[in-house]
Amino acid sequence: MSNNHKHDLHSAFQINNEKAIKEKKFAAIVSVIVGLLVFAGKLWALYLTDSTAVLSDVAESVVHIVATIIALFSIYYAAKPADKNHPYGHGNIEYFSAGFEGLLIIIAAIAIFKEATVDLISGKTFQNIDDGMIIILVIAVVNLILGKYLIQKGKKTNSLILIADGEHILTDSYTTGGVLFGFILVKFTGLFIIDIIIAYLVGINIIFTGYKLIRESIRGLMLEIDTELQDNIVRHFQKIKKEDWIDIHQMRLMKSADKVFLDFHLILPYYYTLKQAHEIDDFISEEMLKNFGSGDVYIHNDYCNYQMCAFCKFNDCSERKTDFQHDVEWNTEKLIGENLKKYIEKFNAKNEIN
Repeated sequence: MSNNHKHDLHSAFQINNEKAIKEKKFAAIVSVIVGLLVFAGKLWALYLTDSTAVLSDVAESVVHIVATIIALFSIYYAAKPADKNHPYGHGNIEYFSAGFEGLLIIIAAIAIFKEATVDLISGKTFQNIDDGMIIILVIAVVNLILGKYLIQKGKKTNSLILIADGEHILTDSYTTGGVLFGFILVKFTGLFIIDIIIAYLVGINIIFTGYKLIRESIRGLMLEIDTELQDNIVRHFQKIKKEDWIDIHQMRLMKSADKVFLDFHLILPYYYTLKQAHEIDDFISEEMLKNFGSGDVYIHNDYCNYQMCAFCKFNDCSERKTDFQHDVEWNTEKLIGENLKKYIEKFNAKNEIN
């Protein structure tokens, strides 16, 4: 790969990354603004109705606004370039943000349970059901649209923060819909206890959302493998594999927000020059970054030996000592596992036993 081509490739990745960052920032700002408007609408509905279920919805909105502001800060911070103290960039702050949002959601649920229990004991009622229903319906629709928008943008830009925020807002939309359903039941039955039951259900629902966000945050901070991404990378290797790529092993994957860091060992013919090896490395790096986003690819080149000839499909090899006999499947287990030399030793030992 020429230096000009590598420069063009780097520039293209940089432009795409800057575009994704701008999209994430814009989406987060939209979330903050709409969140404030929705919060104002819920306060108005609470003022009109004095409903326990609406109060629970207001509590969730407070959490959402705080979490969205933190998310906006996190997106700006995560966009900072890597430095000597953060060689992998600042993307992991997204995991802290998602975990913090999950914790706030659970705290809000506890507050909802407390308020609903007090109202249940006191036998509280509420008023202005018709006006409250109209406001709640508008809020539910707005949140539904906003939540789907944020999730779509989050998936497009590979942003856990936006996906987490979108899922939270969708949950808010569903719970607001539940509040609306409760209003309808109260209107036609006159049973005000339904409002309190709805508040309990809202609390239970958002606890599950909070748990999912905390679980996702822990996965990221503990560098748990994204198995879906790993399998996609393996499938891409299978697609682009060349005959002179004799083996890939010890593949490791780390994901930090929207950045993917991949390293592995690649066995090439022992007589290849450094120039040939680097051209192959550049091709693989380009393919991985083009298909799986920004980040880095680190390749450790190993050389083959004559023992590997029977497991090598490189027909044009000038140094082959044995014809190709055994195919080695490039599946996930193989690529993340041991090198071809150890694989052959186990293969031969197994055949001797048989």
